[in-house]
Amino acid sequence: MSYPARLSYPAQLSDSCAPIGHECAAHPAADQRPGAGAHGHHGESGWHAAATVTSHCLTGCLVGEWIGLAIGIALALSAGITAVLATALAYASGFGLTMWPLLRRGMGFRPALSTVFIGEAVSIGVMEIVMNIVDYATGGMGVKSLFAARYWGSLAVAAGAGFLAAWPVNFWLLGHNMKKCHAGLDPAQESRR
Repeated sequence: MSYPARLSYPAQLSDSCAPIGHECAAHPAADQRPGAGAHGHHGESGWHAAATVTSHCLTGCLVGEWIGLAIGIALALSAGITAVLATALAYASGFGLTMWPLLRRGMGFRPALSTVFIGEAVSIGVMEIVMNIVDYATGGMGVKSLFAARYWGSLAVAAGAGFLAAWPVNFWLLGHNMKKCHAGLDPAQESRR
């Protein structure tokens, strides 16, 4: 089986990632077979690594989800429009949170987006579908005030449900090397394998 060609990236990107289909410049010996060594997240393995990645994803999703729900409730938007707004903002904040370190290290916007796109899109999508269903079912989208206990209770239950739904997805994505910037590409950790 043939695997993607290696590309060189500037030295300042050595501890970040190359676009999907390429590997980190700092790791020319990295095994690119699907699932090969991909269950590491800075030395972690398996389900623990997936939990760490899912927590990171949940952080980004919750920022956008909370802002979208707050706008929807404050403006008395319908549940459908509120869900769409919350999902769009969750994607924006989730991608932004993941791309920010790459951009700060000098990677261009398009390569950074390419690096994180598949893994983040799938993970955020699963998380958002479940969170919006739970938020709607528990009445969080129907409250009249952001100070209502039901709003915060629904958001907490939705966050837990979103985490539990995305955790096995992230485990699978890590195992298939589809979350490249979460795949344990730290040189010190790679050398211990």
